[in-house]
Amino acid sequence: MVNKPDFLGGSGQDHFRPELQVESPEGELYLRFFIPSHQEFALPAIGIREVIELSPDKITPIPNASPLLLGTLNLRGRVIWVADLGQFLGEATALNTDRAEISVIAIEEQDTIVGLAVEEIGGMHWLDVQNLMTPTNVPDTMAPFLRGEWLLGTQDKQCLRLLDQMAILRSARWAG
Repeated sequence: MVNKPDFLGGSGQDHFRPELQVESPEGELYLRFFIPSHQEFALPAIGIREVIELSPDKITPIPNASPLLLGTLNLRGRVIWVADLGQFLGEATALNTDRAEISVIAIEEQDTIVGLAVEEIGGMHWLDVQNLMTPTNVPDTMAPFLRGEWLLGTQDKQCLRLLDQMAILRSARWAG
C-alpha cells in the first residue's frame, strides 16, 4: 500500500472548505505606477516583461541622444533603451535619478523591449475595463498614448490613466 500525503487523501473529489475558496477577481490585471508629477497610470500586466528596481549607475547614458532617454540597460543579456516615462508623455517634471534605486518597467512587443523609468510602483491590481472612460483634460503630448481612464474618486476627481503600450513602443519619439 502506498502512503498518500494528507492533501491527496479522500475520494478523489475536491473537498474545499468554503472559507478557503478565493473569489475570482473582476476585470484584468494591471500594474499601477506614478510618474514624477504624481499622476497615476496603469499598464496591462500581459505586456510587461518585468519590473526592475536598480541603481542609477546600471543605466548607461548615451551621448547626443534624445533628452527623454536616460540611457541603456543590460536586461538579461539584451541591451534596451530606458526612457523617463513622464518626459516621454510630455511632462515637464524630470525623473529624479539622484537616488538609491530607480523603478523601470520593461514592456515588450514581439522582439522589441523598452524600459520605462517611473517615480514609484503602486502594485498589481485587478481593474474592470467595463468602467474605462474616455480620457478628459489630457495634454496633446499624452493623448496618443492613452486608451482611457478610470475615475477613482468623485470628490477630488482623481483618475487612473491606462497607457497603450503598443503606441509607446511604436512611437516616433524614440527617433527624436
